[in-house]
Amino acid sequence: MKGILIGSLILIAGVIVFVVTPTQKNKNMNFRQRATKLFYPVIMKVSKSTILSNVGEQQIKPVVNFYSLGIQLINGTMLDFSTLKGKKIMIVNTASDCGFTRQYEELESLYQQHKDSLVIIGVPANDFANQENYSNEKIAGFCKINYGVSFPLAEKGIVIKNSDQLSVYKWLTEKSLNGWNDQAPTWNFCKYIIDENGTLTYFLNSSVSPLGKECGKALGL
Repeated sequence: MKGILIGSLILIAGVIVFVVTPTQKNKNMNFRQRATKLFYPVIMKVSKSTILSNVGEQQIKPVVNFYSLGIQLINGTMLDFSTLKGKKIMIVNTASDCGFTRQYEELESLYQQHKDSLVIIGVPANDFANQENYSNEKIAGFCKINYGVSFPLAEKGIVIKNSDQLSVYKWLTEKSLNGWNDQAPTWNFCKYIIDENGTLTYFLNSSVSPLGKECGKALGL
């Protein structure tokens, strides 16, 4: 009993040290960001997965051509989606101050493993609980320093349905455009998967890990 108590105290002390004391790997994080990074596995375990699919014998083709769209990147350049033909694409709405922010790390790992055939595009958005208050410049630095992000990041924009919604998210969330899906992001780090032919095939919610089996199946990995 005494050993269990001592072990528990050591664990609690370790958690406090991690959260309170910045390290080289989390020096650009605030207190909440360090805490949510630490407890990410717990957050994932208690969250429920939602997966919507357009994969069947006959996939529903988009009404509007995905490759006619593009997005402004965080470095100021325009990414024309027509340059991505022949590759799978994952579009993820991201935030710096969220319980799922550690998925940046998983997304980067996935990208490094499959970047010859997969493009991941992170889209920072402040649409949920005010969890992305950073400027574009600070977002880029935060992602690079803390998670080594090298996949494309877009400029911060709006992903939920309203008059200012980014054009690509309007396409992703309107079946009159993509052919079948009306589901908008329900929280930060929702994922939309587009196949090599520009067809939207899956919506995965925040709790689906980029490195998990469900995501692997959706990507055909």
